[in-house]
Amino acid sequence: MSPAATSLVVLGCTVALFVWNRLPVGAVAVLTCLSLFATGLVDADTALSGFGDPVVVFIASLFVVSEAIDSAGVTTWAGSRLVDVVGDGATRLLVAVLGLCALLTAVITLNGSVAALLPMVVVLATRIGRSPSLMLMPMAFAGSAGSLLALTGSPVNVIVSDAAVDAGSPAFRFFDFAVVGVPLVVGTVVLGIALGPRVLPDRPSSHPVRDLGRHASRLAAYYELHDGFYRLRVRPGSPVTGVPAARLDLGAYPGVTLVGVQGAGGHAVTGTEPVGDDDVLVVSGDSDAVSRLVPELRLAVAMRPITTATEGIMTREVGVAEAVVPPRSPLVGETAFPGQLRETDLVVLGIRRMGKDVGADRVELAPGDSLLLHGTWTAIEELAHDRDVLLVDSPDLVRRQAVPLGPRSGRAVAVLLAMVVALALGIVPPAIAGLAAATAMVLTRVVTTNQAYRAVSWQTVVLIGGLIPLSTAIRTSGAADLVAGGLIDVVGAGRPYLLLAAVFLLTAVVGQVVSNTATVLIVVPIAVAAAHETGVSAAPVLMLVAVAGAASLLTPIATPGNMMIMGPGGYRFGDYWRLGLPVMLLWMAVSIVLIPAVWHL
Repeated sequence: MSPAATSLVVLGCTVALFVWNRLPVGAVAVLTCLSLFATGLVDADTALSGFGDPVVVFIASLFVVSEAIDSAGVTTWAGSRLVDVVGDGATRLLVAVLGLCALLTAVITLNGSVAALLPMVVVLATRIGRSPSLMLMPMAFAGSAGSLLALTGSPVNVIVSDAAVDAGSPAFRFFDFAVVGVPLVVGTVVLGIALGPRVLPDRPSSHPVRDLGRHASRLAAYYELHDGFYRLRVRPGSPVTGVPAARLDLGAYPGVTLVGVQGAGGHAVTGTEPVGDDDVLVVSGDSDAVSRLVPELRLAVAMRPITTATEGIMTREVGVAEAVVPPRSPLVGETAFPGQLRETDLVVLGIRRMGKDVGADRVELAPGDSLLLHGTWTAIEELAHDRDVLLVDSPDLVRRQAVPLGPRSGRAVAVLLAMVVALALGIVPPAIAGLAAATAMVLTRVVTTNQAYRAVSWQTVVLIGGLIPLSTAIRTSGAADLVAGGLIDVVGAGRPYLLLAAVFLLTAVVGQVVSNTATVLIVVPIAVAAAHETGVSAAPVLMLVAVAGAASLLTPIATPGNMMIMGPGGYRFGDYWRLGLPVMLLWMAVSIVLIPAVWHL
C-alpha cells in the first residue's frame, strides 16, 4: 500500500472513531499519532512534534487568559452594563446579547463566552417573560461568528494562519479575520432576530440557572441581618478580666448587646469560665455607645467593624458563603454565635436552625444548621475543600455573578490589552505573546497556579497535538494531492468559485460530527493542495476553511458551546438545523463572494 493510501486509511479510521464517539477524543488523537509512527508514515520526532508546536502553546495560553478575564468579573460586568444601557426591551436586549457574545468570543473563545453569559441570559429571558430557547441558540451562533473577529477567537484561526505561512503566504494578522467576521456577525444577528422566533421551539429550560446577582440582599434578608458586629480584645488590666462569661453585664451602655465571648485560642467562653486577657468580646449596637465602652473597659478593637449592610458584606475584597453542617462533622456540638471568628479570616454573621434564625444566642451546632460566613474571597474559596461544612453555592460562581468587577480586574484587563497590542502589531510571535500574558496573569495573582492548570482544556491540547502529525502525513505522503485531484475532477478545473464552495461544504459537513479543530487540521492540507493544483492562492482558500470550520451549527455535538446551551434552552438534537442551516448558507454565500474580493484568487 502506498504512503498516500495508508494516510487516507489512517484518516478514515480517525474520522470513524470520532463519529463512533465511544473513545475520548484525546485518546483518538494519541492513537492517531501512534498509528502514523507504527505505519512508518512519520518518524518518532514528527509523531510527537505536535505537542510542542507553537500553535498548541498559544492555544493553551489563551485558555489561561480567558479564565483570568472571566474570574476577575470582567464578563459579568460587561453583562451588567449591557442591561443598564439597553434596558429590558426584548429585541434590543437580544441584539445586545448577541453582539456582546460575539465580542467576548473574539477575546476568550466561544466556550468561554457562552459559559460566562449563559447564566445571565437565562435570568434575563425569565425577567422579560421570554423562553431562554429563543435567546440561547442565536447567542451561541453569534458567538461562532464572533470567533472570526480576531486571531484569538478560535484555535482554528491560529491553525489556518500558521498553515498560510507554511504555504508561502503571509500570516493572517490579528484583525484580518474581522474583514469577513463583521459581516457574518451582522448577518447572524439579523437572522437570529428575524428567523429565531419562527423556527426555534418555545420551551422552558430543563436546567434552570440560579440568578446570584442579588445574592447578598437575599442572604441579608434570610438571616435577618440588621446591626453590625464589633470584635473587642480584652487588654491587661481590663475590669472584665476574671469575670465569668455568664455574669458579664453591659447594662451601663444602652444600645450595646453582648453577643458572645471568644477565647484567645478560638473557643467560645461560656458559663462560669472567666474572661481572660486577649479574649474577644463580640458586641453589636450603636457605634457611639461602643466607642464609649472601648476606653472605659480597657478594650481594643480587634478587627474593623463588620457591617451587615447589603452593600458591605459582599465587595471586591470580601464576600459571604452559606454553609451547612453535615452529619458527623467535627463542628457538631461546638458552641457558635454571630460575630465569632472561625479559622483565620471567617466571621459568623448568622446561624439558622430548621429555617429559623437563632438571633444573637449562643448555640451548640447540630447537623443541618446553616451558617452565614463572612471573610476574604480567598478564605471563602478555601471552604470548597473543607469537609467540615457543605457550601450551598459555589464561591467562585457567586463572586463572578454578584461582584461584577473583582479586585484583580484592572490587572487582568491591562494584561489582556498588552497581549492584544503585541498580537495586532506583530511585535512577537503569537505563542510568545500568549505565553507571556498567561504567565503575567499568574504572577499578578489574577489566577492561581492551580487555577491556571485547571483552566487549560487538556483535551483540546492533546487533540490538536495528536492531529498535527496527521496533517503533516497527509501533506507529505501525497494523500492531500490525491484528494485534491479528486475534488478538482468533481468541480472542474478553472472554476475557483466552485472549488471554494466544495471546500466549504467538505469542511462544514465534517465539522458537524467532528471537532471543528480536528476538521480543520484534516482539511487544511487538502485545501492547500487543491489551491496549488488549480493555481489559486492559498490565502483565500484557508480563510474560507476558517469560516467553514466555525460554521458548526447543525448539531449540538458540533461544538462545546452548542452542547452547553442544550439543557438550559430545552433544545433537542433536531432543533439546531432549523436556525443553523439558514445561518450556514448565509455564511457560505458571504464568504464565497467577499473573501476573493479581499484575498485575490
